[in-house]
Amino acid sequence: MALFSGRKQICSWVVALVGIILTSGCGQRQSGVSMSGKDRSAKTDDASALVDKYATVRLTADLSGLSDNQRRMLPLLIDAARQMDEGFWWQAYGDRTALLSSLDNPALRRFAEINYGPWDRLNDNQPFVPGVGPKPLGANFYPADMSKEEFEQHLAQLDPAAAESFRSPYTIIRRDQMGQLEAVPYFRQFMLYALAAGHKLSQAAAIAEDEGFRQYLLLRADALLTDDYRASDFAWLDMKDNTLDIVIGPIETYEDGMFGYKASYESYVLIKDKEWSKRLARYAAMLPDLQRSLPVEDKYKQESPGTDSDLNAYDVVYYAGDCNAGAKTIAINLPNDEEVQLRKGTRRLQLKNAMRAKFDKILVPIADLLIAEDQRKHITFDAFFEDTMFHEVAHGLGIKNTINGKGTVREALKDQQSALEEGKADILGLHMITRLHEQGELPNSNLMDHYVTFMAGIFRSVRFGAASAHGRANMVRFNYFAERGAFSRDEQTGRYRVDQERMRSAMESLAAKILRMQGDGDYEGAKKWMEVAGNMPDVLQDDLDRVNAAGIPVDIVFEQGVDVLGL
Repeated sequence: MALFSGRKQICSWVVALVGIILTSGCGQRQSGVSMSGKDRSAKTDDASALVDKYATVRLTADLSGLSDNQRRMLPLLIDAARQMDEGFWWQAYGDRTALLSSLDNPALRRFAEINYGPWDRLNDNQPFVPGVGPKPLGANFYPADMSKEEFEQHLAQLDPAAAESFRSPYTIIRRDQMGQLEAVPYFRQFMLYALAAGHKLSQAAAIAEDEGFRQYLLLRADALLTDDYRASDFAWLDMKDNTLDIVIGPIETYEDGMFGYKASYESYVLIKDKEWSKRLARYAAMLPDLQRSLPVEDKYKQESPGTDSDLNAYDVVYYAGDCNAGAKTIAINLPNDEEVQLRKGTRRLQLKNAMRAKFDKILVPIADLLIAEDQRKHITFDAFFEDTMFHEVAHGLGIKNTINGKGTVREALKDQQSALEEGKADILGLHMITRLHEQGELPNSNLMDHYVTFMAGIFRSVRFGAASAHGRANMVRFNYFAERGAFSRDEQTGRYRVDQERMRSAMESLAAKILRMQGDGDYEGAKKWMEVAGNMPDVLQDDLDRVNAAGIPVDIVFEQGVDVLGL
């Protein structure tokens, strides 16, 4: 039964929501960290410098091609997305209002808003509010006093179904009145946010002109109240002609640094760029051949990726939740559900306007400082766009289930999976570009453009720090490339030069190493490798210090919303 299947549900929904608000208030919100009010309001002299690590970008798009109904839908979709902000704040920290109201320094308060808490996401989650202490490894998904060992011991006493609920991406772990661990479903923990978001999605569905989009909105509204997202994932993949889109719900598991189990709320509101999308459409059909081309033994590429995948370019007009915290996402590969991926594939969304902002404001200035002068001509937006696009395509390649009965790769690798998967996507993306270039499938491309732009991209992403899966993946790759001579560094100028052939060789061997580690579910091997290869060498730290001293922002932050769009 569809909970938001038509207009008749709206009135009853409002009555139900008002009743819940009156009886429960905001009782579901808990503070993830305790500290004194004095510490929380402490002044920070360099708060403005912290905010300046982000370049401000107005998130706009051309709305001239939208119909009246589509223009009316955008504010509804944005309102739904804003509810994901509420849920993610709770997941990442706890009581947002208490934290922000305690910070007297406006710049410090703004930096807390950017980071969704008092820890600097681009500086290995170091606390920037005095007295706050380190960020809990499991964020606010688990009790602050719970250890990994306690969690594992508790699961060992449960039957398989109950244990699965504790590992579910859609449960919060709390203590009951007896102090025992219990798994609380998201739809219960975050009911107010789910109801509010679902109501807005149902209102947008009522005026949607594309039938596929209307059906997806209704199914997604239902999913927020059941934690069963599979039907809406399939519906989302079936959409082909819609101009507007919204990604919404608990999706990525990066925030859970304890096990990598728990999914975080986030949302993107999107407008398809149909002209750019046409340029990308043909690559989806090549996925089976690209899977077979992976530089690893057959047993590590025995799964066949879904061929119903598609590639599209979008302008994003609103970010909320996890994707808006710290470093901003510029491309998406979803759904994450392994069964959906194997049956239908995934959709790769390239967020063109956000990508362009990072290229212009960050990547080009870094390249001017750190790339050899005669190789800077190879820094191009098209190469950056395609490097990012094939990174997302590569998430669908490789293997989703271990070859030795350890379950899915995600389950076997736990907290190491996010960084390893991002590393796989980066390196396989470059492998695919190399293969397609050799096959003449990337017309007018210059392979050296991709390699040099890829190198500059390492400097950009490694600045996200070890607390970021993308930052760790780039640090490991930098060290791997350095060991194999994929680049050289001029001691006099401090600038880097790519060796195309050695980079290609290093790329192939690194891809094979990651694919085998995933297929084997080698948790201990991955952990040891990340601990060693994830360390930053002094020379790179010195170079990044030069980048920081030059005032080059680390990432971007948005002015966004209905007013910015002129609606």
